[in-house]
Amino acid sequence: MTKQKRLILEILRSTKSHPTADWIYDQARKVLPSISLGTVYRNLAVLKEEGEIMELNYGSTYSRYDGNPQNHYHFVCLKCGRVEDVDMPVCSELDKQAEKTRIGEVYYHRLEFYGLCLHCQSGGI
Repeated sequence: MTKQKRLILEILRSTKSHPTADWIYDQARKVLPSISLGTVYRNLAVLKEEGEIMELNYGSTYSRYDGNPQNHYHFVCLKCGRVEDVDMPVCSELDKQAEKTRIGEVYYHRLEFYGLCLHCQSGGI
């Protein structure tokens, strides 16, 4: 594992904010000033392929990244765009129910909840 890849993984595992590649790049430059944005993107792709991280794409022009590669649910705020982990177990029963519709063999599912985060509900205080 290169020092760049290790640093990117450490940055992702040290935050719960589900950051963008640009944010990861800004954090990485504090430690490795010569790192390029291209290096960050390449290493994010490799880490995703290796199953070390999860890429979250909600139809926007950029992805967010999660240092927790285990399947879990997310909440997306429709006002501020904040993405948070939902602290509840993954319902494997959904996989079985989906298979009963004869769509094919289901390995896992992703689920996102959408609404207003507590911060936005309180008026941003």
